Amino acid sequence: MKRCSSCGTVQDSPTFTCPACAHAPEVVDGFLAFSPALAHGGGGYDADLFAQLAPLEEKSFWFRSRNDLILWALEQHSPGLTSFLEIGCGTGYVLSGVATRFPRATLLGSEIFVDGLPFAAARVPTAELVQMDARDIPLRAEVDVIGAFDVLEHIEEDVEVLDQMHQALKPDGLLVISVPQHRWLWSPADDHAHHVRRYTARELRAKITGAGFEIERSTSFVSLLLPMMLLSRLLMRRRGEVDPIDEMRMPALLNAVLYRVMRLETALIRRGLDLPLGGSRLVVARKRAVR
Repeated sequence: MKRCSSCGTVQDSPTFTCPACAHAPEVVDGFLAFSPALAHGGGGYDADLFAQLAPLEEKSFWFRSRNDLILWALEQHSPGLTSFLEIGCGTGYVLSGVATRFPRATLLGSEIFVDGLPFAAARVPTAELVQMDARDIPLRAEVDVIGAFDVLEHIEEDVEVLDQMHQALKPDGLLVISVPQHRWLWSPADDHAHHVRRYTARELRAKITGAGFEIERSTSFVSLLLPMMLLSRLLMRRRGEVDPIDEMRMPALLNAVLYRVMRLETALIRRGLDLPLGGSRLVVARKRAVR
């Protein structure tokens, strides 16, 4: 169902034009915009990075291994997935993986900054793409699965976003998220990325269950590479400045080695091992029938 951002009416409608008040979202740069005032700015992320990230993601060990883990989690916990919403889809790299693995699924990608959507449209022409503020999702009981990958840490009102996700999911719907974790890993990289927080496992669990979800799987990842990550963050603190894209421009051989290490880690997770420490955390949670 769709919720009108103007009058609040919830209707089982095939489009976002409200049948009650005839309100329709604006169009910004060719995309439906539900929060147009934020489409070209508003904090939380540097939209100029989209153009730099787009050509690097497919080769980066970090993005490739995270996609491997996300797609495995979707196959394990929602094998019959028919509809998927990604919050903060960026340039569409994750969405393109979902489209390949679930070719019959209806895909909706949202991004608060419209600048990323042309890249996503080129990668996933079958997806519907919209500009949207995750704190105000215009859907109610609409999709099977919602994903948000390295998004929540950018938003002060993360509890509000989790509540919105809960409302947008169908009964028994699935939430899959990844976030950076461990406050002791904070570095200039987090400042430059406009992170509000790095999560603890306990904090994240409390916020997700408080929003009405039951956690089915929670594990760290980037665990085997944690010593290397910690060292790099300590060096960043010493230098006091960082190029957030520089780490992705590593030699091809090193990138390949790190990807193999991450593949080993993913294999351990797939076998049921929940890793207690790691640069990031993956959580899979189910919408409770009654809150």
